[in-house]
Amino acid sequence: MKKILLLLPLLLFSSSIFAKDKYLDNHSCNECHEKIYEEYQTSAHSQSYFDDELHHNIANKVDAKKYSCATCHMPMADNLKDLLDGKAQPDKNNKTHTDAISCYFCHTIAYVKSSHKFNINTKARQAENFKPTLYGRLVNPDDSDKHSSSKNPIYGKKVCLGCHSHKLNDHNVTIFRAMSKGQDSVRCIECHMPEVSGGAEKMDKRARGHHASHKFLGIHDKKFRATGIDININTTATTIDIKLTNKMEHPLIVQPARVKYLVVKVVRDGKEIWKNYKIEPKEDKDAFFEYRFKDKDGKKIIIPAQAYSGEANNLDAHKSKTFSYKVELKSGDIIKATMFFRLAKQDCQSAIELKDKIYKETYILKEVEIVVK
Repeated sequence: MKKILLLLPLLLFSSSIFAKDKYLDNHSCNECHEKIYEEYQTSAHSQSYFDDELHHNIANKVDAKKYSCATCHMPMADNLKDLLDGKAQPDKNNKTHTDAISCYFCHTIAYVKSSHKFNINTKARQAENFKPTLYGRLVNPDDSDKHSSSKNPIYGKKVCLGCHSHKLNDHNVTIFRAMSKGQDSVRCIECHMPEVSGGAEKMDKRARGHHASHKFLGIHDKKFRATGIDININTTATTIDIKLTNKMEHPLIVQPARVKYLVVKVVRDGKEIWKNYKIEPKEDKDAFFEYRFKDKDGKKIIIPAQAYSGEANNLDAHKSKTFSYKVELKSGDIIKATMFFRLAKQDCQSAIELKDKIYKETYILKEVEIVVK
């Protein structure tokens, strides 16, 4: 009995010591991390349900009552369960909603659990009346009046896996995959968060002189996106071979709304005499990279959350593919191979309304041309 009585206060203490987390909003980080805050504001992580038209419209099309994407797109919501259950809607006046994938969220991930449908981020618990502890990769990080700091191995290995690994819908169809089983976050960080000049803090107390960029460079950055693939052209008198190499750590296509495709043209005496399609690029099916989904009756469907089956014409990390075309060539012919992409493929326009012109434009990923000798 004495042992039970001694244990009871400990149980009561452990259940009451953890209060609802004190939330540090994005702007509060600007006071000490001005440079990082400026970078973050230009990133996709800063785009919330209210800013990203494509995400907003797809989320509403999937379910107008529930915000089922909140786990990754509104992870610090103070009513996350209610959003997922349909008992609440995104609120433009709620800072935990408008902060999107916030600084506080990413820096309080304590552990990432592998799971079948999607990986699960486990948040650090905050003791009542104590400053929150923010995690990172720095050795001997500095504390501030707002928070304590600690190095956590998660930030070198698993921090990206919670949201960027994979996602299966309710019918066990893969609708998103950026990482393969066994991959870690090391290369994600090296590539998308390169070291740049300037300390992590405005004062740079330890004179580190550099920090990991929080722009989270991606497809929106013209210079960065061109580094992800190589295009090599080889010819004979009657053939064109285009070798496409994916240099990235993830598949060529990750998000199902996007499309990437190869356009090959031959120009002779200033006139286009041949290209690898007649009307639309998707005629060259092998060189048209996209996710494709079907409903329970086997008919084409656009919204992946509702799909019963799916496939992708894709190119995995560090893989190459060669496309061969028969064309009669002459000396002086110019062969141009261009990899294009759209942030929202044309099929999306038929399923959801998109007003922002960035979703209606076609962009160049990389372009290479040679002159036939």
